[in-house]
Amino acid sequence: MSSRKTLVLDTSVLLYDMSAIHSFPGNDIVIPLPVLDELDRFKDKPGLLGESARYVNRYLDKLRETGRLDQAVKLPDTDQTIRVEIKFDHNTNVPDGLNPGYADNQILATALYLSREYPDKKIKIITKDINLRVKCDALGLKAEDYYRDYINLGNAGAYTGEIKLELPDKKIDKFFNIGTIAIDEISLDNDVELLPNQFIVATGLSNGSMLGIHRNGAIHKIQNSELDHHIGIEPRNKEQKFALSLLNDPDIQLVTLTGIAGSGKTFLTLMAAMANLNIGTYKRIIFTRSIQPVGRDLGYLPGDMSEKMSPWLAPIADNFRHAFGDTSYFECMISKGQIDIAPLSYIRGRTFNDSFVIVDEAQNATIHELKTIITRVGKGSKIVLLGDTDQVDTPYIDSKSNGLTIVVEKFKASYLAGHIRFNRGQRSEIASLASNLL
Repeated sequence: MSSRKTLVLDTSVLLYDMSAIHSFPGNDIVIPLPVLDELDRFKDKPGLLGESARYVNRYLDKLRETGRLDQAVKLPDTDQTIRVEIKFDHNTNVPDGLNPGYADNQILATALYLSREYPDKKIKIITKDINLRVKCDALGLKAEDYYRDYINLGNAGAYTGEIKLELPDKKIDKFFNIGTIAIDEISLDNDVELLPNQFIVATGLSNGSMLGIHRNGAIHKIQNSELDHHIGIEPRNKEQKFALSLLNDPDIQLVTLTGIAGSGKTFLTLMAAMANLNIGTYKRIIFTRSIQPVGRDLGYLPGDMSEKMSPWLAPIADNFRHAFGDTSYFECMISKGQIDIAPLSYIRGRTFNDSFVIVDEAQNATIHELKTIITRVGKGSKIVLLGDTDQVDTPYIDSKSNGLTIVVEKFKASYLAGHIRFNRGQRSEIASLASNLL
């Protein structure tokens, strides 16, 4: 039996990943006419939404040179076809109770029409819209998410950036004496693979313990940085100690910090950025975050860019207030250009040299948005991605498909990257208790 399927693409898929339009080899792609209408409304938007809409429109226009879109055009060098479907009856294909004027319901009607006209074909809707998938199930239509960017975490779960080992007492003694242990000197289980910049929490048989970091085939002591006295804070747990090590190491150009709210991710990163700025390692601090979860376009908010971004930068301002008593230092640094506010939607085309780039709430960005900003990082710069991958507010992505989770997993084997997950809150006793109980 043929495995070829007819896949009806929703607008959400094409806006999420512009390359989705030619990512289904061996299948027949159907684009309902209402999808083209929706794409037209997004083509002038800033950032990736507008870029995706324009790309799909131009790609379809180019396909017209090959054949008629209403009769299916075969993509070059592949057995995938694409056609635009215009046939469906508002009165008979849109189920009772659904508004026939809604594009989602018209897409449903298109799939129902195809199912009726071609009963021997496998018809399936591909959509990032959870509610549309639920509607499909209620109507007996097959539907699934767009899985290209999903990360399979396996039985081990998400990468935490640290690993626990048991070592002989003499190895721990040697570590404290000379500050390093070669990996060849210790016996690791077959399923244990130490990754670059992975932190080691080792215990001995006599209750001895050590903290180290894996680099260049050895476990090294976590050295106190010369920046520690500039930062002026003491780490409250081993995860914060690990994070400061990553944040203050200029050779690690990408740092990812995940964990629950109030665990100190943003505050530690801000203090490290300020310390590095003061000693001249970097010339400016870049703050950015996705504005999509709030559901409002910047153009509708009053004021200049800083004022437009102020609702999203409140956590940063709160950390300045906590560190320095008020936000006057924050405002002064912005006026001097030492702090730059750069919304993700307006970041394309820029290059950040000699900068400490902080991406807050990165779990709410898609991998395509994070790719855009990471590729903006120039020479002498560092980028830090912060977020809680269990608290995703953006529609269409979740804990396994958000950009932050994907970056952590894709970069965990790179010597240029480091990661740590925070497990404990530091905001207050009641906040930590609420996180656990509620």
